[in-house]
Amino acid sequence: MSARHIVRRSHTTEDLSAEVKAMLGGAAVIDPALLDAAFRAWSENTRRAFRSDLMLWWRWCGRRSIEPGRATPTDVARWIRELADGEDGEGLGRAVATIERYLVHVGRAYRLVGVENPVSAELVRLEVKAMRNARGVRQRQAKPIRFKGEISDLDSPAQGLSLVALLKACRRDLLGRRDTALLRVAYDTGVRRSELVAIEVADIEGPDADGAGTLYIVRSKSDRAGEGAHAYLSPSTMTAIAAWREKADINRGPLFRRVRLHFDGSVDQIGAERLHANSVTKIFRRLASSAREKGLLGEMSDQQFERMLAGISSHSIRVGVAQDNFAAGESLPAIMQAYRWRDAKTVMRYGAKLAAKSGASARLAKRFSD
Repeated sequence: MSARHIVRRSHTTEDLSAEVKAMLGGAAVIDPALLDAAFRAWSENTRRAFRSDLMLWWRWCGRRSIEPGRATPTDVARWIRELADGEDGEGLGRAVATIERYLVHVGRAYRLVGVENPVSAELVRLEVKAMRNARGVRQRQAKPIRFKGEISDLDSPAQGLSLVALLKACRRDLLGRRDTALLRVAYDTGVRRSELVAIEVADIEGPDADGAGTLYIVRSKSDRAGEGAHAYLSPSTMTAIAAWREKADINRGPLFRRVRLHFDGSVDQIGAERLHANSVTKIFRRLASSAREKGLLGEMSDQQFERMLAGISSHSIRVGVAQDNFAAGESLPAIMQAYRWRDAKTVMRYGAKLAAKSGASARLAKRFSD
């Protein structure tokens, strides 16, 4: 079976079993109970990442005439080096954490098929350690989109890239109403992109007497047990949601949907399907470009803007929310609880740059420079 024939998303254990065996050529029959348990235990995102990472390994083996089912630890070690250097044939060099994720998924596939797993060898472990020593483990962080931008005093006017600037850049038609509601919900709740596009009309309760509401998050990355969680929606956000729903005539189903445009840029129609998760980054970047055209981002060169734009991702508002909470003096446990973080180190990493500008060393330096 060729790579171009394996294009569908694995919806069932049978699909997943067939694809793994086709890629790795395992002679042994996959234990159906094991595969079924894995399928039910993994989230949709994990299943998608597993298949995507395995495809990456399969394509690399194909370009080097290596049969994946008979790959050796030496082959895996070479793959690691080429991934790190951007010489694997797929593009730029990968981050350390990304390569480690690839190895976890590829090793898992070998175990499922029941053939010898080259990823578990000592040579591969040492190659990973050498890569970490050479490159470090610092992960690239998304460009934060804070409410008023990178300001030290929350009472200061907004400046540069900010939620305020993006809201002002939204159009005044249906597309703008959707974008406004999407931005506000993303900031109030700090949801991940998959959670944002998964929101249904029925998940929103309110408004209450003060105009505020709540969002019920059915399932999230940190909620593996499926218990659900509630997030606060401000009165401004509830107003934006109501305006979008009224004009788009959305009474049930997905809240955020694709807005189709004519060639002249005017709105054509509202789609019935939910936005794709990959659309979130595109929306944020489009609005940032519009904000710059309107002069809302302040002075910056084309090179500075392009660098800023490249740093914006679907995670930018979530990072910005964390930084704004640190700037407001909220505690780490409170931030983790409110925005459903499991790893304290991740949250602290988001706030590290902010802490450097407002910590003890910064205060001391400012005192002696005045």
